[in-house]
Amino acid sequence: MKVLITGAGGMVGRAVVDHCRALGDELVAFERRGLDISDENAVARCLASVRPEAVINCAAWTDVDGCEFDPDRAFRVNAWGPEILARQCRKVGALLVTISTDYVFDGEKDGFYTQRDDPNPLSVYARAKLEGERRAMQACARTIVVRTGWIFGVGGRNFLSRIVGSAACGATLKTIRDSWGTPTYARDLAQRLRQLAALDLPGIYHVVNAGGGANYEEFARAALELAGIEAKIESVSFAELHRPAARPRNSRLRCLLSEAIGLEPLPEWHDALRRFIRETISR
Repeated sequence: MKVLITGAGGMVGRAVVDHCRALGDELVAFERRGLDISDENAVARCLASVRPEAVINCAAWTDVDGCEFDPDRAFRVNAWGPEILARQCRKVGALLVTISTDYVFDGEKDGFYTQRDDPNPLSVYARAKLEGERRAMQACARTIVVRTGWIFGVGGRNFLSRIVGSAACGATLKTIRDSWGTPTYARDLAQRLRQLAALDLPGIYHVVNAGGGANYEEFARAALELAGIEAKIESVSFAELHRPAARPRNSRLRCLLSEAIGLEPLPEWHDALRRFIRETISR
């Protein structure tokens, strides 16, 4: 398959590049400075030249708190960007796979959010991502939206990805005890994104590692145990951190479509975490 990947310099983008390359795909990958997805002229020229069979969009502005202070940039990248890609994909006959977020939900539900639940975003980031979903699907019928969350992996800048490194340096880890999600390993997410591209069945999919989910404290303790590191953990509530942007209390996801179309659940998140720890320690 001829695949164009945007946001190839990020954690998920790098994982997608590695996976597609291992499959032998004809690959064209762009980091942000190589292709700004909010620049329609640049996107149009790129897709007309490359003429990919599928575009996997990993480009996003994921600074949730930063988006609160710059909504114009948040919507430009996270909403208009996917729409521009979708419009140009339609023109060249390509499939679009674009990544969205578990934060489109408000977190008031107990249990898992599925595609049957109505989104109710709390933050600028989440509103922009939801708008990106809707605009992309309206602009191109061959659009696959993948909602995911709590992503961890090599090179990640978030708390989940940096636990072991921070603990190894002797840092006290502040872990949130009252926010729950479904951890997702970037390598497993990358594999599923490529599988969905091959299936070419448009719609909204929830892609996370299997299991009952966790809060940040549970995830941190599991990571440190697997790494054999003793560290001081300070358990805090989300409110104590005084973050600018609201987050859902619970954003655990479950997919109603994946098994119906023959896709096995992703590995359980403890297994995914074990593989990530091995990869991290071996570096």
